[in-house]
Amino acid sequence: MIVRQRVGWLKMLFIWKGSVLKKIILQISVITLFSIIVLLLHGRIYEYKVTLNPTIFTLIGLALAIFMGFCNSASYDRYWEGRKLWGLLVIETRSFTRQVLTLINSSSPEADKEKKEIIKMVSAFCWALNYQLRGKDGREKISQLLSAEQFERIKDKKFLPVAILDLIGKWLNEQNKKGNIDTIVLSLMDHQLNQFSNIVGGCERIHNTPLPFAYSLLMHRTVYLYCFWLPFGLVDSLGWVMPLIVLLISYTFIALDAIIQEIGEPFGEEENDLALNSICRTIEFSIFEQADIPQKDYVPANTYFID
Repeated sequence: MIVRQRVGWLKMLFIWKGSVLKKIILQISVITLFSIIVLLLHGRIYEYKVTLNPTIFTLIGLALAIFMGFCNSASYDRYWEGRKLWGLLVIETRSFTRQVLTLINSSSPEADKEKKEIIKMVSAFCWALNYQLRGKDGREKISQLLSAEQFERIKDKKFLPVAILDLIGKWLNEQNKKGNIDTIVLSLMDHQLNQFSNIVGGCERIHNTPLPFAYSLLMHRTVYLYCFWLPFGLVDSLGWVMPLIVLLISYTFIALDAIIQEIGEPFGEEENDLALNSICRTIEFSIFEQADIPQKDYVPANTYFID
């Protein structure tokens, strides 16, 4: 994910990172070249003059803009819901860490060690969810946060975040049996685990249910058909400036199509997807600091970074 401070209007014109231009530059170059050919041939295909009324493109463009606006809203809703779920995860992990540190009535060195192991397990849960959503094998990172025994118990599981929550739940049950927490506190902390489960389920819902393919297909086809037919409708009325106008219009529509596809899958690793690695690092630093667990220096996101 790209994060940067606002810059001047002139610099904004030349920003490359974070722009979808590099993904669509071939398409708009082909359309512009095609427009130049149409201009040189005066809108003729062999001996046949292709005559298209510009009004037709006005009507189609209006309908296309409305449809793309709908798809853009749907994609951004998915993106924003994903961000809210991960923002809630930051809050819930800090709350659960506080509960582990303050509500469990045991202060022996062995008990303190167990608490720190559980807090590391919470960090492992966040990283496991990150890797699951991105379809990556994060066992190496997770093994660094869990004990050898804990990792051995979950390493072959398919849904690692859920398996880690099960380990945390069993530990809480053991603390209840030992008398370190009463039933009320156990219920309270179990509610936190349920919140973690809800977050996992919400993220899986977004990840496993993309925008309907028929919408994407229709929008993609219509955008390109519109852009390739547009030169024939403007060549007689605009003359030599027509390729520039087609370039501007095609850039707008094709870039928006690319943005819709990109943010519609918010858990990916493209420049405008959610910064899951950075969120996980923030969670890890925050809860480790609460528990006085040694860690490497944390560098917060400043003016610019790519997750």
